Amino acid sequence: QVQLVESGGGSVQAGDSLTLSCAHSGRSFSNYQLAWFRQVTGKDREFVARIGWSNSETYYADSVKDRFVISRDNAKNMVLLRMNSLKPEDTTVYFCAADYNYRRLQRGGADFWGQGTQVTVSS
Repeated sequence: QVQLVESGGGSVQAGDSLTLSCAHSGRSFSNYQLAWFRQVTGKDREFVARIGWSNSETYYADSVKDRFVISRDNAKNMVLLRMNSLKPEDTTVYFCAADYNYRRLQRGGADFWGQGTQVTVSS
């Protein structure tokens, strides 16, 4: 069984940076595709970024492209989300997700999810 635990959320000012971490416990971390989603209460979960089996294979939502960077550390079983130039509209809960199937992962149907970490950006 895979468990995902996010950390690194907090309250920052607009323009600041923040790095979210997601620790993956379980076997075969390097075989998983990984992603970050975010969800405002009452709305659907929104795709933020996905990473393939290497750090050279990354995909981003238009709303965060050129500001956020997703990366993975297979030695530490972790996926990171570096968030730069944060905006108030980035305020919400962020979730990491893992799945062997990248299509299922990107459309929000991943097998495994973390519990979420809150990011608040003040103007």
